Amino acid sequence: MTAALDMLSLSTNSSSPGHTARLAQAAGVPLNRRVLSYHEAPPTSSSDPTLALQREFARPLYARPSALPSSTGAVTNKSRKIPTQPERVLDAPGMVDDFYLNLITWSCQNVLAVALAESTYIWRAETGTVSRVGEAPEGSYVSSVDFSNDGAYLGIGIGTGEVELWDVEAAQKLRTMSGHQGQIAALSWHQHILSSACGDGSIWHHDVRMPRHKVMELLGHTGEVCGLKWREDGELLASGGNDNVVNVWDGRVGDVGTEGARGTAKWTKRNHTAAVKAIAWCPWQPSLLASGGGSNDATMHIWNTTTGARLHSLRTPSQITSLLFSPHRKEILSTHGYPTNSLMLHAYPSMERIAEIRDAHDSRVLFSALAPAGDVVVTGAGDENLKFWRVWEVEKSKVGKKKAVGEVKEGRANSTTREGILSIR
Repeated sequence: MTAALDMLSLSTNSSSPGHTARLAQAAGVPLNRRVLSYHEAPPTSSSDPTLALQREFARPLYARPSALPSSTGAVTNKSRKIPTQPERVLDAPGMVDDFYLNLITWSCQNVLAVALAESTYIWRAETGTVSRVGEAPEGSYVSSVDFSNDGAYLGIGIGTGEVELWDVEAAQKLRTMSGHQGQIAALSWHQHILSSACGDGSIWHHDVRMPRHKVMELLGHTGEVCGLKWREDGELLASGGNDNVVNVWDGRVGDVGTEGARGTAKWTKRNHTAAVKAIAWCPWQPSLLASGGGSNDATMHIWNTTTGARLHSLRTPSQITSLLFSPHRKEILSTHGYPTNSLMLHAYPSMERIAEIRDAHDSRVLFSALAPAGDVVVTGAGDENLKFWRVWEVEKSKVGKKKAVGEVKEGRANSTTREGILSIR
């Protein structure tokens, strides 16, 4: 049997050189091509003029931001048309051009608060009246503002580390809560708890009802905390910092009098490569959290805060300074700094760009807030202007008795940009 096997063994060295060629010819298989071919070879651009034309049309989509022409108009898809000009412009002299601060907030009572250098001003959208509610100590400045959930109170963060509590209707300061060692770059309310984010990386919960206001301290950032948002139900708090970290915290706070209580993050994400200031909770799907990174990152991430999973990521042309979910549509608005200084509207969950308004301000768009009706967005920038953009149209049944910004009684007053620029002061 062994001898028979030896006689049957094949030797490739002794085979005829023409044997392989004759075998390939008989089988109809070319020698220089694969036996299995899954895709046809793409045609060259010279032989397919249609493909060359399509590539030319698609070229701007893949160009670098600096290579794209700037425009003061909006780039929209065919299904949506968004106004290319703001409905109203307010002059805001003294607005600080600082990425890390949060200087605009809009209450449920249709009142806008804006911090200009050392002063804080209130603008009532329904009447157009302006009043000043506070002034920082000499040599300091206002670094953040935020309205309470009912709009009755205004929290004001100071560059020296104090947090002031003001009665909006009476324009009276109720108390000053001190203890922080750095500027208060962000504030966020949930019921009677006012949370403050400090330049030293700490977050404090203040119970504004109690003399000993500090009820908990959250430690999880190694850089300045510049983004801070409570979820509407108060179960979770999200924060972003100059350490490129996004943290989500349990919403439970310490008992009254437990000043030493400390909390740790429920989960931490380090996917961003620049400071995270832009933080937004989704109103129609509470588990969704959006975060946006600064210049070296320029990426928006959507997180599932129940599982900690990253659901979507979108690279944008420039630093993301703020994010706003629409309460009535499955869309999210982002504002941007250099080089585009733009507003971008994205569909969810496809993350498709619906519209973009480039050069919305003469400098980077740093701050934004949404009207209580959910239709108008106000943006602020270092060019010392507040601009009001009607991004979403809301059905009258949803608006109810609330009047949209720019409408006074029966008619719309000063709805154009170029006529009568008002001053916030």
